[in-house]
Amino acid sequence: MPVHKQRSGPGASRPLAAAIALTALLLFAVHPADAAATPARGTAHIGMGVLAHDGGGGTPAPTAAARTEGVDVSGHQGSVAWPTLWNSGVRWAYTKATEGTYYTNPSFAQQYDGSYDVGMIRGAYHFATPDTTTGAAQADYFVDHGGGWSRDGRTLPGTLDIEWNPYGAACYGKSASGMVSWIRDFLSRYRARTGRDAVIYTATSWWTDCTGDHAGFAATNPLWIARYASTVGTLPAGWSFQTMWQYTSSGPTVGDHDVFNGALDRVQALADG
Repeated sequence: MPVHKQRSGPGASRPLAAAIALTALLLFAVHPADAAATPARGTAHIGMGVLAHDGGGGTPAPTAAARTEGVDVSGHQGSVAWPTLWNSGVRWAYTKATEGTYYTNPSFAQQYDGSYDVGMIRGAYHFATPDTTTGAAQADYFVDHGGGWSRDGRTLPGTLDIEWNPYGAACYGKSASGMVSWIRDFLSRYRARTGRDAVIYTATSWWTDCTGDHAGFAATNPLWIARYASTVGTLPAGWSFQTMWQYTSSGPTVGDHDVFNGALDRVQALADG
């Protein structure tokens, strides 16, 4: 009876390697978007997930109430034409300073100082990544890298940008109670470091899904709502009005445009504290 010996040597592993390569190719073919859609860490920006999750359409409906135009910018916009925005009526701006505890905006100086230099009231925001480090650690990182506050009448309190996770699970793998605890940790440390209550930027649908529509921050933290439509729609629990509203990601010059719920003196009042 013939005996078949097991192959050895360089050619022995070729069938196995080919099978592994074929499996990987098939997996990519089934899920090509998953492999290509995850952005690089640090590239997130305010409102990044709004269109994908909530859609968009329309601009703010005309109203007799006073509103003040603003913009928000981050590293992906690079050098911003601030005089152009000023001449178009923009009077306040927020600039991304940090993300997690691993990223600072390389265009921060031009964007943050540039808006101030043309006469705008400006502030900084932090893109939260609750799955990477604690809220307190991220608040410290934010304050230490441009997110502080000064009583100069032209600096708005920092903003916590808490929204869909562009790098993974929408709620960063946290339960509703866990997310609320993380947010509270950030806000408490920010207040301890600066003496100001941070603004919260979010979308109602994310807030409902990921915090259980928690109402506990409304009494102290101004709301910056994201909704690309003709009205702000339903607000998260606890807030009876929004302080700011991001209404589009396709406005002139920089894309992201916002309105403050009040005349310029109300923007000034928020800066003054």
